[in-house]
Amino acid sequence: MAEQTQENQNQKSPVQTPPKKSNRNTVIVVILAVIVIAQAIKIYIDHQESVAKDTQLMSTEEDLAVTMQKLTDISAELDQKIIEIEKLGGDVEELEKAKAEVEAELNRTRKRDRKAISDLQDKVDGFQELLKAKDEELTKLREVNKVLLTENTSLKTEKNELFDSLSEVNKSKTELASKVAIASQLKVENIQILAVNERGREREMPAKSKQIDKLKVTFNIAENNVAPIEGKDILIRIVDGKGQVIFDIAKGSGTFMYNNKEEFYTANQEILFDNTKQELSFEYTKGSEYESGVYLLEVYTDGYKMGSQQFEVK
Repeated sequence: MAEQTQENQNQKSPVQTPPKKSNRNTVIVVILAVIVIAQAIKIYIDHQESVAKDTQLMSTEEDLAVTMQKLTDISAELDQKIIEIEKLGGDVEELEKAKAEVEAELNRTRKRDRKAISDLQDKVDGFQELLKAKDEELTKLREVNKVLLTENTSLKTEKNELFDSLSEVNKSKTELASKVAIASQLKVENIQILAVNERGREREMPAKSKQIDKLKVTFNIAENNVAPIEGKDILIRIVDGKGQVIFDIAKGSGTFMYNNKEEFYTANQEILFDNTKQELSFEYTKGSEYESGVYLLEVYTDGYKMGSQQFEVK
């Protein structure tokens, strides 16, 4: 009986032990599998997050680059607008403030987050709106300046025409004054040159040198209705054959201006010209004999020649 019981126990033990070991292994495998799967999921999620971050970073950098380029373009356009509006006489204070803001943004660090880039893009939009408004202002300024230019051109044309007219009037007045001045110049007529000897006897030229104690010159001032009634200083010059003027300061000779040059005269006489064909008479004693030759008598007043006549001494 005891042997039968022992045999039965020996038969039961081998059957119960194997199932316990198999269950433990299964649990371990399952746990390992879960761990592997969890790690794989974590790696996948981390990878996706990394890709998303890289994509977002690239997008941020691209947006920043585009925005900064827009700011650079706006800066250049602001410079151009400032120059144009200043030339047309417009106000550039607002543009200069915008220019300073743009330069400040361009000088800041280029590392910005999404919100900073969004704010910067809003500023860029504002600058672009300002430039559009200034384009309209420029158009109006150009139209105003075009009108002003047309008016100025018209005024300049009128001014030039008026100036030309005044120039013509002044030219005509100058020409008329010149003609009047020439017309008012006095002339002499009926010139007589006489030789007077020591006894006072007069003879017409030519005469011998020994017959001339003094020269007597007479003439009339021709009628001139243009010349004013006024005092005149009448000068006579006696020029010898060598071109030398006969003069003696002690006997009333002197100098006068003729053709911007100082010249000697032989004698002078102050009169009141009254346009009556008045006759003048000059007498001049040389103090020495006249050399033989042809002489020239000239009459002057107010810097111009009134007439002349030659005479001969034998």
